[in-house]
Amino acid sequence: MSDARRAALGAALARGRFDLLVIGGGINGAGIARDAAMRGLSVALVEQGDFASGTSSKSSKLVHGGLRYLENYELALVLEASRERDRLRRHLAPHLVQPLPFVFPIFRGDPVGRLRLSAGLWVYDGLAAFRNIARHRSWGRATTLRCEPRLRADGLRGAMHYYDCWTDDARLTLETIRSAVDEGAVACNYVGVTEFVRDGDRLCGARIVDGLSGATFTIAARQIVNATGPWLDRIRRLDDPGAAPVLRLTKGVHIVVPRERVGNRNAIVLRAPHDGRVMFAIPWEDQTLVGTTDTDYDTRPEDVAVDADDVRYLLAAVNAYFPAARLAERDVIGAYAGLRPLVAPPATEDETPSETSREEAIFESPSGLLSLGGGKLTTYRRVAEKVVDRLVERFAEWEPGRRFAPCRTGAIPLPGARVDDPDRGGFGGFAKRLRARAPANVDEVLIRHLLSRYGTAAAAIAERLAAAPEAARRLVAGLPYRRIEVIRAAESEMAATLDDVLRRRVPIAFRWSDGGAAAADVVGRLVAAALGWDAAQTASAVESYRAGVADEQRRRLHPPAPPAASQRRA
Repeated sequence: MSDARRAALGAALARGRFDLLVIGGGINGAGIARDAAMRGLSVALVEQGDFASGTSSKSSKLVHGGLRYLENYELALVLEASRERDRLRRHLAPHLVQPLPFVFPIFRGDPVGRLRLSAGLWVYDGLAAFRNIARHRSWGRATTLRCEPRLRADGLRGAMHYYDCWTDDARLTLETIRSAVDEGAVACNYVGVTEFVRDGDRLCGARIVDGLSGATFTIAARQIVNATGPWLDRIRRLDDPGAAPVLRLTKGVHIVVPRERVGNRNAIVLRAPHDGRVMFAIPWEDQTLVGTTDTDYDTRPEDVAVDADDVRYLLAAVNAYFPAARLAERDVIGAYAGLRPLVAPPATEDETPSETSREEAIFESPSGLLSLGGGKLTTYRRVAEKVVDRLVERFAEWEPGRRFAPCRTGAIPLPGARVDDPDRGGFGGFAKRLRARAPANVDEVLIRHLLSRYGTAAAAIAERLAAAPEAARRLVAGLPYRRIEVIRAAESEMAATLDDVLRRRVPIAFRWSDGGAAAADVVGRLVAAALGWDAAQTASAVESYRAGVADEQRRRLHPPAPPAASQRRA
């Protein structure tokens, strides 16, 4: 985002008075801003870092019903998640949310046997009204090894085969914010709340600092929603310094390894040898994403990082299921760590991190601040609907004559998602027309890549490539991301730093062995041209990015000091 555009956004935020200020640009804040704007509220959204830079880009990339939540009898959560998964896949974002087959292997001595797992999957399919991609199937040992020949044979009894969905979590968040802006919301990244403004005993706004320019200003708003995820309690204490914490933060780490070493054809459900925790080995083109851990975390959210113990824990799990892989720390291509902002259970309940509910809760302070804790990527739209329902009721009491539109977020697709056959989630005729009109330098591989990331916006990108064939070049040889995507990120997707581009818009940072350090020069030049940086700004941005990558890799490879008791694995 250029300096001029940031200045214009700052002026828009400081001018007038908004109905709603949303603090937090993750998936929940994005969903709330979109829903509220579509119902007729004037909305401002601010994010202290980049959009989706916290939890919302550090997930397992799954849109799923939550099969394992059935173990805790959270039927309502599974039902809601299954419905939202279906809605996203079929209608709202079929270009971003795509079917993914899972294999749940069953070994001798496993805590959950075939009968119990089969019963759970019948319930799982039933809660989805049998509208999932396909019903689950039970495989014997021979079928399992034929479909997953690199899976450990020793003790294998068979497997269950079922479907969930995969998404680019950061991209889903960004498109939700872009949709909110299309509906009239004003959204800006790298602006943080420093204190609240009051009118009597009610909040009426917030003082803001621009983290890039240092500028300060005030946003006036009649209602404020705190959707900051792991930073929820910190913002609550700006309102009430004595507010008791309501969150239990748990750390989730993922690693990326070469898929040819693992050999998984489907997403595989794993159990960690150390503690039996369920995790996944997920195919991601030529790579496998392995995760996640689940450990209590009690230091600053911004300091969360992958450490050597996390990596060893995940490698032990994938090596136990795929013994021929023999993966070691040096084989890890990349890794990332995020925090789950779970609602803390009552002090009387002794729950492990994995047993703590993922359901959301809304907390309201005496001054009117609404704070959202918990929640899942899959159910973000429904959670936002609940929050905005509450806001609309409040505004209707304040302004009895004012009319609000009904919630439409479940009916109106996200940008890029208008398809020829919404029920099947296909791009059919659109894809054919795109192939017929694409310039010579846009081949079938690039068309599929653009469709899976940008949907119908792929047509405009392909048209631009006709005039700028250099922009079709890959950023690194082994990944599908192209230079045109960097240009788009800087020009149209509010990217302001190289981290924004290489970690969230085109996630090379954890998908290439050098963390994108070698590509930083090219990316820096492309961003500089779009944002008007001079040579010194560009060099500084490249140096800063490379330093961040080096620090991450150093922490990942060297063991930390012994953890406190609250940070040990449950």
